[in-house]
Amino acid sequence: MDKGYEKEVFKSISLKASVAKKFNSYCKKLSMSKSMTLLLMLEFFEDNGISPTESMGPKMQTLENLIKKRINGVIAILKDIEKGQTKPTVAMMQSLFQEAEPKKQPLILEKKNTEEKQPKYQERNQQDL
Repeated sequence: MDKGYEKEVFKSISLKASVAKKFNSYCKKLSMSKSMTLLLMLEFFEDNGISPTESMGPKMQTLENLIKKRINGVIAILKDIEKGQTKPTVAMMQSLFQEAEPKKQPLILEKKNTEEKQPKYQERNQQDL
């Protein structure tokens, strides 16, 4: 029994046999009674302001445009966050790390001195031979 409609009387509606067969199979898919299925269909059309004779084209285009506007709004918010928060924070962090890095100065090593001295020493040994 349909909840809330138990005490209502039944009225008959005349339908063509092919339409009645299609409607019965649709009711079985929804697992609802014929009365509730028809009521659900009528409420859908009324709530959405559409008529079965209208095409869904303009309504779907309106929905698509609304979604595109919202996506563009989200993109604008993300760009604003990037400009206002992310990039300045990254710049500050980079400046801190650059100041924290020790300045690279060439170290005075004895290797340079020994390298310069070795060829002279070798030259002397070769001259002595």
